[in-house]
Amino acid sequence: MVTPSIISVVEDDASVRASMNNLLRSLGYIVHTFASGEEFLASHHLTNTSCVIADVQMSAMSGLELLATMRMQGHAAPFIVITAFPDENVRARAMDAGAIGFFAKPFATSILIACLDAALRSSDQSLELTSTAIHNV
Repeated sequence: MVTPSIISVVEDDASVRASMNNLLRSLGYIVHTFASGEEFLASHHLTNTSCVIADVQMSAMSGLELLATMRMQGHAAPFIVITAFPDENVRARAMDAGAIGFFAKPFATSILIACLDAALRSSDQSLELTSTAIHNV
């Protein structure tokens, strides 16, 4: 049996957070939601999340700051950035920081699914490469 992937949604808008929670659960994912980057970083879910989906503009810590903090702490979970205010400069900064996807709200479910599938495949490939490297040492 395959264990469902754990998706962490970091979004300060309660209605968007609830909608994403419902959608992702309906697709079979385990979902943890957080109202801020600080709340997510303080949780024990940081180390076991399969992918993070975070809003760019949040009240205290932005999604880009969350991504940078995670990377500085050594967490390599795939990261998808969403925003209500798409901007090419912000998209470029997100991708340069290591985000695997960037798209605007509202978004089509198919876009989220495709981006999430790509993120989880990249994570699985990284785990396979790490496992292979460990076994070949």
